[in-house]
Amino acid sequence: MIQLSEKQLQILKIAEELFSKNGFDGTSVRTIAKMANINIAMISYYFGSKEKLLETLVSYRISNFQVAIGKTIENESTYVGKIDAIIALLIKRIHEGRKIHKLVHFELSREDQKIDFSNYLKKKDENIQLFTNLIKAGQADGSFNKHVDIELIVPTVLGTYFNLYYNKKIYSEAQGLFDEESFDHYVLNNLTQHIQKTIKALLTYEA
Repeated sequence: MIQLSEKQLQILKIAEELFSKNGFDGTSVRTIAKMANINIAMISYYFGSKEKLLETLVSYRISNFQVAIGKTIENESTYVGKIDAIIALLIKRIHEGRKIHKLVHFELSREDQKIDFSNYLKKKDENIQLFTNLIKAGQADGSFNKHVDIELIVPTVLGTYFNLYYNKKIYSEAQGLFDEESFDHYVLNNLTQHIQKTIKALLTYEA
């Protein structure tokens, strides 16, 4: 995991809030420094530039997530339990960081991309590999069937979440979720349990 000082973490936390609210282009280094109650020069000293600050932020978040996945795998005794726990962790992390996640994907899709996301993408691939290896181990153990398309498991999880999130208004009206607290509860409970059941059905169903 990336090691950062308390001051660096404080700056990243404030930058994340501002990036999430105003976007990358809409957030100035001056505003970040003002909100963090520091001199602008400190951001240059710690990160070099606004671009490098965002690179550090996303790399730190995904590196931290990798550690959490490892601990989750260690703490659960069964393969089904490990899958359930990882899905719950993934949905929680994605939901809590959904705005910065959206920003990252916007920046990745830009033709005039300003940010170097190579480390982020490398860590993302490593996290997916951890998940893939877990499923393969479950297949070897006999807990999961050997015919599931492993490459589609993570897209199934994320696709289900983002379909709900990007159609939030429609689902909120249908389910009576008229405030953020009730929507968060629905995501972290009802949606998470639905995705867990879906993935377990895919992994354990013998065609």
